[in-house]
Amino acid sequence: MKIDILTIFPNMFNSIFSESIIKRAIEDEKVEINIYDFREYTDDPHKKVDDTPYGGGGGMVLMPQPIFDCIDSIKTKESKIILLTPDGVPYKQKIAYDLSKEKHLILICGHYEGFDERIRTICDMEISIGDYILTGGEIASMVIVDSIVRLIPGVIEEKSHINESFNNKLLDYPTYTKPRSFRGLEVPEVLVSGDHKKIEEYRKEESLKRTKLKRPDLLD
Repeated sequence: MKIDILTIFPNMFNSIFSESIIKRAIEDEKVEINIYDFREYTDDPHKKVDDTPYGGGGGMVLMPQPIFDCIDSIKTKESKIILLTPDGVPYKQKIAYDLSKEKHLILICGHYEGFDERIRTICDMEISIGDYILTGGEIASMVIVDSIVRLIPGVIEEKSHINESFNNKLLDYPTYTKPRSFRGLEVPEVLVSGDHKKIEEYRKEESLKRTKLKRPDLLD
């Protein structure tokens, strides 16, 4: 898979993609991640990429020209172009799975007061990671990349994400490790029983119980 990210703050990505699972996925050539500073594609001699909005109003708006030209230089027939915006479709695990099967993703990070409406015309999808406002789409793109890369075959063991939260509309079951007793808190007896059938039943029951308690909306 190839992931290209359009931003005017490329240094924000230096550490996030050079650690842990994403770093290993890049080294193992499971994914290629490129950061494009679309400021380098502007026609403005002063590298300007934003301007005041027509009709008045506060803030600055990203101009279409730098983004259009950047996209034109990197897109292919296999590209899926995604705009990160508060009014996009809410991001869910199902979307992460679907996107992990794509060959080429292009993520556009908005910034400032917003972006020229015409930028939407070159996008295949618009995504929001939640009902709140960030200073830009950079952090949102990091969230999306992290959630997708771990689903690429060979990046982590498949069983590690099959039973995770939000799969089958359930939260994950509680897990424990050593020591068996810690400050008066005990590991449930069933987990040390060696009875795999009872352990599986316990985990399904606890997963359902946790979902009903914390996220009943997932069961609607």
